[in-house]
This record gives sequence, C-alpha cells and structure tokens, in this order.
Amino acid sequence: MMTENRFNLIDEPWIPIVDVGQVSLRQIFSHPEYRALGGNPVQKIALTKLLLAIAQSAYTPEDDEDWAGLLPSGLAEKCLNYLDLWHDRFFLYGEKPFLQMPILDRLINDESPKSFGSGFYPDMPADNNTILFQSQIGRSLSDAEKAIFITTLMNLAFGGKRIHKNIPALTSNYQGKTNSAKSAPSLGNYVGYLHSYLIGDSLQETIWLNLFSLEKIRENPIWTSEVGKAPWEEMPSGENCEIALRLKNSYMGCLVAVSRFVLLKGDGIFYIEGVQYPSHKEGWFEPSMGLAQEKDQIKALWLNVEKRPWRELTSLLAFLIATNQQGFDCQQIRFGFQRVKSREKPLGIWSGGLKVRGSSGDQSVKQEDDFIDSYVVLPAPNSITGEDSSWFANLSEEMSQLDLLSKIVYGATLAFFKNQNMDGKGRAGQASNLFWQLSERRFQELVNACGDAGQAHAMRPVFAGFVHKSYDTHCPKDTARQLDAWAKNRPNLGKYLTNSTKEAA
Repeated sequence: MMTENRFNLIDEPWIPIVDVGQVSLRQIFSHPEYRALGGNPVQKIALTKLLLAIAQSAYTPEDDEDWAGLLPSGLAEKCLNYLDLWHDRFFLYGEKPFLQMPILDRLINDESPKSFGSGFYPDMPADNNTILFQSQIGRSLSDAEKAIFITTLMNLAFGGKRIHKNIPALTSNYQGKTNSAKSAPSLGNYVGYLHSYLIGDSLQETIWLNLFSLEKIRENPIWTSEVGKAPWEEMPSGENCEIALRLKNSYMGCLVAVSRFVLLKGDGIFYIEGVQYPSHKEGWFEPSMGLAQEKDQIKALWLNVEKRPWRELTSLLAFLIATNQQGFDCQQIRFGFQRVKSREKPLGIWSGGLKVRGSSGDQSVKQEDDFIDSYVVLPAPNSITGEDSSWFANLSEEMSQLDLLSKIVYGATLAFFKNQNMDGKGRAGQASNLFWQLSERRFQELVNACGDAGQAHAMRPVFAGFVHKSYDTHCPKDTARQLDAWAKNRPNLGKYLTNSTKEAA
C-alpha cells in the first residue's frame, strides 16, 4: 500500500525564525524581512547547512564577481524556482520521504522504532538510560519538530550504540559497519567542533554571504565531485554506493552529510548508521570549522564551555594581518571577508555548537556540557580591512590584556586561600570564569571601540572593575585573618590602567 504524501517542508511551517515563529521553506525565500534562525545552536547549524544546500543547488556562482551580481534577492528567486522544481522530494512522509530510507521498514522487523527522547539533541536515548531530570523524559514530537530532528541528525548525530542492531549493511561487501556508529562529521569524534558563519542584516543576506562560488570549491582538493547533488535529488542506496561516494567527495556532503539512514515510523524512528566520514586528522573538514596546522598535525577548534566562542574572535580573524601565522583558518569567514571588503555596513559573526563527551564509544551530554554560541557584530569591513586600519591590532592587544587579567584574578584568588593554608584552585577557577562572564557583557562595546586605540584604552577601567568584583566575590573579608589575606593579595592593576590614562590624556 502506497504511503500518502504529506507534510511538505516547502509549504508547511517548521523552521523557527526569530520574532516570527515557525515558517516554511517557501516563506524563507519569499520574506526578505526575516532576520535570523531560531532554535538551539545545533539546530541553527543544521538549518543553516540545509538552506545553503538548497541555495548551492539552486545556483552556484562561478566566481566572486558572479556572486556579487547575484545579490540576496536574486538568490532567493532562484531558490524559489528550485523548490518548485523539486517540490515532490520535500514531503516528510510518502513514497520518497525527505532524507529518509523507506527500505528500513522491510529490514527492521523485530525491533520497535527508537524514541526521540527529549528532542533537544540529535541523539536517541539509550535502552538503559537513567532518567535524572524531567528534560530527559521522552515525548511525542510534532511533524515540524521531527523535520528539524532529522535535518540535525544528518550532520550532528552523536556517536554510539543507539542504532538498530543486527541490520546488514545496505552496500554489498561493505566492511565499515559495526555495532557502534561513528559521530556525524559536523560534530566530530571528540568534544564537538566549533562552527562559524557570517551573519547579515537578514536571513536571506546571511545565506548569500555564506554561499560558495565554484571557484572557491575547486580550490579545495578534497571536493573532487565539486558541488555535488543534494541528497533529496539523488539519495544514497547504501553506506558506500556510488552516490554515497560522490556525496562524501563533494561540498554537498558538508552541508547534508546523510550520516544516518532513518525512517519515521509511528511516534518513533528507525535509525542506523549511514555514510561514514573521516575526521579532520585524515583531511576531512567543513568550511565552517576552524583548523590550524601545527607541525605535522592539523588542530581543530573545539568547543569549550569555559571559553565562550567570542574569545576566539581574533584567532578566526587572524587572516586580516598577512604576516600573522597564528590562529585558526575558517574558510567560511575568510572567503566571506575577501569579497565584502568594500561593504559599508556592519557584519556579524556567529559561532556555536554543542559540547559533548565520549565514554566507551558513546557520546553524550553530561555534567557541565551544554549548548554554546556567541554573536559579535563587527564594524563595516571597509573600515577594518584596509592597510591603514589599526582595528584588528587594537582588538588583539585588548584581548591579550583580558587574558592577562583573567590570570591575575586566578593567581590572586589562589594566593588568598594559600595564605590561609587552604586549597583555592576551585575558587580561583570560579573567579576567573566570573571575570569572563562579566567581560562578555561589554565585549561588543570593546569591539566597536577598537577602531581608535584611545577609545579602546578608555574602556580598561571597566574591565579592571570586573577583576576586583570577581576577586571580592570569591575572597571574603569577614574575619581579621581573611581581611589580612584579602588586602595582601588584592590585584594591583596600576600598569594596566596607566596605559589607558595616558591614551585618554
């Protein structure tokens, strides 16, 4: 009996938009006033990749000149035409369900569909999962939530043993299948990659800013299939079939990886490992990742709960100084800046992801693991990319000083407790973290001020105040002994503040 085609992602509302709510794919490309994607950081990454996959499929510009002439409005029009052409491939249910494998319904006979769990993460709860919090309780998802869940699984599924067992490989003689699935490529095999994108004044402009040209795609030798075909146009039939290999070797594989083969069934999902990808150490990368060459190894920019992404801004923008050999190269940011140097409007950078941990082959979210993201608005590129601009040098200097202040807070707090014969490492770390939390609130002002060294230095008393507040919060002075230790170790920031006073004068 043929399954009825229903819930078409082009027509039905399912994508969260800031200040609007859920909208359809058609609305995304029909409403230039939509500002930005909503949802948690991994959902934003997955949806950004999906929208870019649609855009690259609709029109991949030949070079930067072709891209500039396209404009957000031209790209949106081409995307609408593309969606009309492939309308029948965007049904969540039906003969060819979106990003799903109907064959699983025949292969998985003895097992029930997997539960979605809470639906917040691209992961299934383990069969022996211990429920500690209400947020861990499984729930029924709406069709809109299921669409987001499947889209997120394709690139960001957790590694582990959640997959249905005893299902043979779909590709004949395929040897890579095990009882534990590899993590999806956008998440990585460790704690989770940090992803970064340029952000424009609208969602349509954001998609346009992050669109790759054919020229840039060809500069990357790992994409031998160049742009490639979107999976809804040509879905793999197995883990290592010809279509899967072409997808893995194309830029499209970075946008919609199909790392899981799934099928919605009732209130659950059939779920097995899909196309396997190598790690960044083996040469795989996505342009939204930050990578650095260290000796004979490639180092990735990982997520760190204690180091918010805004603190990596100077590292991501290191390309602004030609002689700078430090920092992480993020093609999504570097290529974007290369073609918007004359832009007279501010430009945003969003970075984020989900911090996870691994244990016995399984990835999970535990203890302090969490969603992480930051959004920073940079001055107009034409004011910060010129040879005579001191903005990046000033920002680098101020960030170096903030790093030094955090160490001063840590050292002073540690010494306070040491003077009382107490272990103060935990409290010292908390004081340093508090300093960074307070500094984040004023970081955007610092970014704006760095066009002029005097204005940047004039903000130093603010950050010096955060040092003292962090120290005072974690170093009490209620007793005579505490007061003596507090006075002896309280940070002296005279040298840091002297520079700001001279500049102001």
